[in-house]
Amino acid sequence: MGLTLSEATRYLLDGRNYAVLATVHPDGSPHTAVMWIARDGDDLLFSTVEGRRKHRNLLHDPRVSVTVIDSADPDSYVELRGRATITPDVDRALDNALSHKYDGQDAAEDVPGAVRLVIRVVVDKVAGYAA
Repeated sequence: MGLTLSEATRYLLDGRNYAVLATVHPDGSPHTAVMWIARDGDDLLFSTVEGRRKHRNLLHDPRVSVTVIDSADPDSYVELRGRATITPDVDRALDNALSHKYDGQDAAEDVPGAVRLVIRVVVDKVAGYAA
């Protein structure tokens, strides 16, 4: 069970603000990726494709850091840390929900054979102006 997020943090997560997901390479160095983000209660949700760098890093080490910056007020931001779990994105439900949130339409087709995944982050630390 993770932390309860503040209303300011929920506001940032629910808006069309981009997130920066940081994972850990096997050699200990950081990897970052700009991502679309959703929220399920106080958990963070991302979509990715099996085999991408972030997926491989999470299989090795589930610890993540996520920074979300308010696109309308860059002084308003939040950093969330936690651990990720990975499950299948059945029928690409999360991928399409994120595409509707950010682009207003269904997600583009993945390459044939791609397996869509949901990354769920249970937050155990929050910091930043909107924390």
